[in-house]
Amino acid sequence: QVQLVESGGGLVQAGESLRLACAASRSIYSPTAMGWFRQTPGNERELVAGIYGGRTTKYADSVRGRFTISWNNAKNELYLQMNDLKPDDTAVYFCKGVYRGHDFWGQGTQVTVSS
Repeated sequence: QVQLVESGGGLVQAGESLRLACAASRSIYSPTAMGWFRQTPGNERELVAGIYGGRTTKYADSVRGRFTISWNNAKNELYLQMNDLKPDDTAVYFCKGVYRGHDFWGQGTQVTVSS
């Protein structure tokens, strides 16, 4: 069992930056995939950014060029650097890990961007 804990959310103004972190409770060397999802009330959770095999990255069109996902294998931490934030980025952000055939989710962290 792996627990994921997100941190770094908060309230910022449009144009500012935030860095989210997701710490794994134990070593998960070379996970199959790690990703950041976000969800707003009444909507389904959507993929924001993913990293596969520790190298290949994928981004939603709405964040490409502004957000950067990275995985630190030594620290077992996933990051999401979010620059030039927009009010539409307001959501609860969740991290997800896929490891040895199992999916693990964090509890979420709120990001609010004011205009």
